[in-house]
Amino acid sequence: MKKTGLRNKAVIITGAADGIGRATASRFAEEGARVSAWDVNEAAGEALPATLREAGAVDAFYSRVDVADVPSVEAAVHGALSRWGRIDILINNAGIVRDAQLVKWKEGQATGTMGDESFDAVIGVNLKGVFNCTRAAVPHMIQQGGGVVLVASSVVALYGNFGQTNYAASKAGVIAMTRTWARELGRFNIRVNAIAPGFIATGMIQSMPDKVIQTMVGHTPLGRLGLPEEIAEAYVWLASDAASFVHGAVLSVDGGMVLGT
Repeated sequence: MKKTGLRNKAVIITGAADGIGRATASRFAEEGARVSAWDVNEAAGEALPATLREAGAVDAFYSRVDVADVPSVEAAVHGALSRWGRIDILINNAGIVRDAQLVKWKEGQATGTMGDESFDAVIGVNLKGVFNCTRAAVPHMIQQGGGVVLVASSVVALYGNFGQTNYAASKAGVIAMTRTWARELGRFNIRVNAIAPGFIATGMIQSMPDKVIQTMVGHTPLGRLGLPEEIAEAYVWLASDAASFVHGAVLSVDGGMVLGT
């Protein structure tokens, strides 16, 4: 069986304190990687390195990083370089939601709209944050002779979703950036790919009403929610030597979701 080649690799994972990010950090730790876990949640983040080392990480540390804030990102990249001297893999996983209809209409009049603050916040983290982190890390990957950049998109980027103008736009935008960067960075031996998860059983989804969850399940041909660990496995594969000729791809990990089924 072909080995992943991830042992001792220096990996940055954004949004690593919970959900898919935490599962991904744990999975890379099991491969013996060195993990730099970024998140704004300090309480969960500070407890993470010890758990990752127990799971097998050669090294692990936490940085409080707001990916929408350029100085915060640049300082964290410098911290990883100071500690390890290189960045082999960047996983742009951090994301937020601020759902609202574009225009909520009732009894012949608008009763609400998606506000600027909600739109800008989601674009700032989910789209500009990916840009900020990748722009900061890539020059160092070029200097060292290669690397891997992975990006979290979503099935809503492909199909849209009610009440998620901002989220869908951000996730569609990162697909466009992924494909553009694949064209620009392949000559430097930097592979760039995206993952488009379907409905995954994270805390955010599990807190929703059961009726909403069952609707999500009804749109998924496999008849269940995905697990964070299943997305983590996809990240590991795309980062590994097994995917050495996969570049500019968007991998859907969604249980075969087809809108309207």
